Amino acid sequence: MGVGQSLGLPPGSGPHQVGCTDVMADHTREGSFFRLYYPCKPEEGVEEHPPWIPKYEYVVGMADYMSLNKRWCVPLLNLAFGSLRVPVSWNAPVIPGRRFPLIIFSHGLGAFRTLYSAVCLAMASHGFLVAAVEHRDQSACATYHYQKGPPESPHDPLHEEWVHYRRLEQGEKKFKLRNCQPGHVTSKTQTGLQTERQEQRGVHQRVEECVRALDLLSDINSGKSIPDTLQCHFDLASLKDCVDLQQVGVMGHSFGGATSLVALVKDARFRCAVALDAWMFPIENELYPQVRRPVFFINTESFQTTDSVGKMSRLLAACSPSRIITVLGTVHKSHTDFSFLTGALLSRFVETRGRLEAEKVLEITTRAALAFLHRHLDLEADFDQWDALVEGKGDDDVIPNAPSCLSSL
Repeated sequence: MGVGQSLGLPPGSGPHQVGCTDVMADHTREGSFFRLYYPCKPEEGVEEHPPWIPKYEYVVGMADYMSLNKRWCVPLLNLAFGSLRVPVSWNAPVIPGRRFPLIIFSHGLGAFRTLYSAVCLAMASHGFLVAAVEHRDQSACATYHYQKGPPESPHDPLHEEWVHYRRLEQGEKKFKLRNCQPGHVTSKTQTGLQTERQEQRGVHQRVEECVRALDLLSDINSGKSIPDTLQCHFDLASLKDCVDLQQVGVMGHSFGGATSLVALVKDARFRCAVALDAWMFPIENELYPQVRRPVFFINTESFQTTDSVGKMSRLLAACSPSRIITVLGTVHKSHTDFSFLTGALLSRFVETRGRLEAEKVLEITTRAALAFLHRHLDLEADFDQWDALVEGKGDDDVIPNAPSCLSSL
């Protein structure tokens, strides 16, 4: 994996110890599923650190998404990543008596809820609640929900139903698959009757899942009792009055960056967005004039095209507080945990990291995001000390806007 390197995720850079738990409310595919990171009370004794890969099926999903030979590569991926742990305290009690701003985080194509643990726990260590949604629009490499047993076995317990990554089919338009406006689908039942149901996938379903996560956390914050579908044994009631619903932002990487932009249009409770190397392709042109809330684009050096940056510039023209910066020496996966976990050798083959060290990329990303959120969520913390980064200044590895040489593809 690497020579002379110790691979692992870094602890949070902020003053708070970080706890986390998984939340699934409503066991069906239409329910809400996310990993929650939060400032926690320091605990004495041995802490339990959760695995980075929650279940073996995610390893299979990664191999499938990368079009690898499952017979050979799944065991290798499991050997490489299966024993890794996230440096957070599993199910630790949240800090009581305080209200925290909230970030809803949306993952990229082929990812899942834990693949951005480094940036999520970094934000939580600075006093945020971060809900990393796992999307069920078939853009995750794998995810799951629960199904009840067959009618003839009413006492059977719930069982896992896995949702796998969906590839583009021959003759299918990529934009239609990844945008997928809400529509009605006609299907036949086993008895031959036609039924009609509303279906949406792509960026619009992803936004709905972000809104559901916000709705769920609002219910929990108000004291509503929520069933513990996953039986994680975390006391969700302890989050009552812990969420500051006036300080809510949305954040995401790649496809998740596009999701965060559309979320600003769909729900006014999201006051601003931080888009990490946003994949602009799935967003319909008619939506851009509707984005009237501040967006912060933190781009890598090698991913964006002139067309994508042009779309970002249109948003800046419509909302002057929005900003674009580029972190030099970075690649598209620099915002993911892979930049910490693959090592220099493997990165030569799958490009999981650029010239800039993963620790420095995370530092710049976290500080710049905190400074931007400070501006637009009216935070009391001193995150404005990193304001220069929002303008693309204050660090030689950051520039405003985009590099002068971009691909036109």
